Amino acid sequence: QVQLVESGGGEVQPGGSLRLSCAASGIIFVLDSSWYRQAPGKQRELVARITSSGSTDYADSVKGRFTISRDNAKRTVYLQMNSLKPDDTAVYSCSTRAATGYGPVNYWGQGTQVTVSS
Repeated sequence: QVQLVESGGGEVQPGGSLRLSCAASGIIFVLDSSWYRQAPGKQRELVARITSSGSTDYADSVKGRFTISRDNAKRTVYLQMNSLKPDDTAVYSCSTRAATGYGPVNYWGQGTQVTVSS
């Protein structure tokens, strides 16, 4: 059974930092992993992605502030968020695209709330 479990969300003041974690189980062949976020009243947006080869991609709004990384041994993907702004407030969800016998399949975590407020 595939499971993605996120942790690390919370409330922080502007300029602060948080690190989100997404621990995966039950997935053998990972194609890529991503972090998305959705703020109230807004569409979900891609924040960062890391491929199986280690290439990364970021939304323009977080470039230079956020870093996505992974620990293959722990099957965990991280999102280090620095210099947080109130506009970063959202529910953050991780997603992993895995290769299966049925083709690529996207799996999602339950989401974790990040609130940036003074």
